[in-house]
Amino acid sequence: MKHLLSMCELSKEDICGILDMADSFQQGKTWSPPKELFAVNLFFEPSTRTKTSFEMAERKLGLDVIPFETAQSSILKGETLEDTIKTLEAIGVDVVVIRHKEEKYYEALKNKVGTRLVNAGDGCGQHPTQSLLDLHTIRQEFGGFSGLNVAIIGDLSHSRVAKSNSEALSALGANVFFSGPREWFYGNAERYIDIDDAMEICDVVMLLRIQHERHENMSHLSAEEYHELYGLTLKRERRMKKGSIIMHPGPVNRGVEIADGLVECNRSRIFKQMQNGVYTRMAVLRTVLEQ
Repeated sequence: MKHLLSMCELSKEDICGILDMADSFQQGKTWSPPKELFAVNLFFEPSTRTKTSFEMAERKLGLDVIPFETAQSSILKGETLEDTIKTLEAIGVDVVVIRHKEEKYYEALKNKVGTRLVNAGDGCGQHPTQSLLDLHTIRQEFGGFSGLNVAIIGDLSHSRVAKSNSEALSALGANVFFSGPREWFYGNAERYIDIDDAMEICDVVMLLRIQHERHENMSHLSAEEYHELYGLTLKRERRMKKGSIIMHPGPVNRGVEIADGLVECNRSRIFKQMQNGVYTRMAVLRTVLEQ
């Protein structure tokens, strides 16, 4: 596992190994790099959770983090992403974390560079570390995945989180259902479920942000209408299965995907996901750096 680019590239054993390592970090285990190692984070799209989570993970591992602002880089002068990565490799950077608007940007890079690459999100493609932290959170709650019912609800067609999680959860034995506006649905129609039915049967209700920046034509629904039709309202939460949990990758549009009063309710694991992201990314970084 020289790079972490897509959940499709990970076996069940790979996933469980990363989750076990994340758990050990969370329990207080430490790791010291065998030598001085350097990390750079290239974020070509806005980010709060993922970017700061990676920076925290890198520092907790004892990596030297090289500041890099994409808005002030030579990419604005026409330098290609490949040449940027090769420049960082030439000066001694060991791992580069990249978020990019282009889907599968990494295909043109992975066999051409020696430095380790970690995908922090590519367009509407994949977000493997978000998926892994979500899996870590679910496993903490339920002990495993086999037989769990998971509903992923919202802007499905534009969500790299939905794609990454649906593939991984299915491979691990969970039953994955989808809900939200039908015009944003993709895949097997048999997996589509009405949101009110999802409340009755699902152990995990995973909500997705409406990605305004990726829509050429937004839905005709207002925020209030979306919330009533497809959001987790206070009324719907009362119908949720006993012991079920609420998840959201963030950022949260309060009062749209989820009622404001539910973001920090007893069922919510939204901030737990953020906490788990640091330990999961520590595990990912250690794994690629040890190869």
